[in-house]
Amino acid sequence: MINNVVEKFLRYAAVDTQSVSDMETNPSSEKQFDLANQLAEELRQMGAKDVRVDKHCYVYASIPANTQGRAVLGFIAHMDTVPGVSGAHVTPRIVRNYDGGDILLNEEKQIFLSPKDFDSLEQYVGQDLIVTDGTTLLGADDKAGVAEIMTMAETLLTHPEIPHGEIRIAFTPDEEVGCGVNNFDIAGFGADYAYTVDGGRLGELEYENFNAAGAKIQVHGKSVHTGSAKGKMKNALLIAMEFHQMLPMFENPICTSGYEGFFHLDGMSGDVELARMEYIIRDHDQEKFQQKKERMTAICDYLNQKYGPGTVELELRDSYYNMKEKVLPHFHLIDNAKAAMEAVGVTPIVSPIRGGTDGCRLSYMGLPCPNLCTGGENFHGRYEYISIQSMEKVVELLVELVKRYAC
Repeated sequence: MINNVVEKFLRYAAVDTQSVSDMETNPSSEKQFDLANQLAEELRQMGAKDVRVDKHCYVYASIPANTQGRAVLGFIAHMDTVPGVSGAHVTPRIVRNYDGGDILLNEEKQIFLSPKDFDSLEQYVGQDLIVTDGTTLLGADDKAGVAEIMTMAETLLTHPEIPHGEIRIAFTPDEEVGCGVNNFDIAGFGADYAYTVDGGRLGELEYENFNAAGAKIQVHGKSVHTGSAKGKMKNALLIAMEFHQMLPMFENPICTSGYEGFFHLDGMSGDVELARMEYIIRDHDQEKFQQKKERMTAICDYLNQKYGPGTVELELRDSYYNMKEKVLPHFHLIDNAKAAMEAVGVTPIVSPIRGGTDGCRLSYMGLPCPNLCTGGENFHGRYEYISIQSMEKVVELLVELVKRYAC
């Protein structure tokens, strides 16, 4: 049964579910319904109960308990892929018994997946890897999680001898654009606790994540003919550059790791009259997170004093917060996950997420929800890959975790 996880993943990867940034609708792209409806039908066919796809493209299902009086446990993964890289016409290829050398992804374009660039490959010598053709992402983030949860569900439904309490399953849209739980039906889902299956390499277990905010900045300038601009022109682009130069040089993603936060300039455009910048702000520490936002505000105030009121407009919006404080009172979620990993021969890697998951916001909505690995590497790009052996092991892990909550 576990071998079905590969077949499922390859099938789901072929469905284009790319989400779209800055859309007011949920889902942000109607094509996400294609996979949602497919998953719902598969769940019905395997015997899951209460299967539904709602108007916002959330898939819900349940597996009735065969052991009574236990907590209701949920498993969640997202269906969409990141907007920045094509998710259409994904054509995965399996590299059997990887030999440790360069993998030719695309002969025509001479694109290679090389351990010289990605030393994580060294861990997978002798394993079977699913790779891209070098022109699209793979979609293991998070269709690997979807496939692993679906295979777990199929395993439980076809093996009634495996003890388990009631299991709830949900697949979400728009996680990659920060809207994955905007319309999540917590009450209807009905779980006491849940796990997102949305992490990276095998063994990763995460219950700490960034506090996150977004900043949109508009700089208003004044265009004057360059021949007579002295003392009159106000160049919005130069003021935008000045804004950025006032941020700490080493507090950006290029220079940070672990628990270190950052300011990330994610977009910049404009001309003399009007310049726009978009930042993401991240920090695990709540106090440092607030300080970063205050620094942005102080720079804006300074530049408005220097160049005139209204020159720089700043819009700050929090995205999500560190789930740690919501998970700590329910630390059995971490202890049981670690024990389940060790039981199936996986070494737990407990580390902070340098990003976020649906579980971050769900935890603040009343559903404690740490994050489990999928086995994938190099998410969000054409060098993405995943080990078949890791995917199979994740399915074992999920089944073992379910059994532990039935004890």
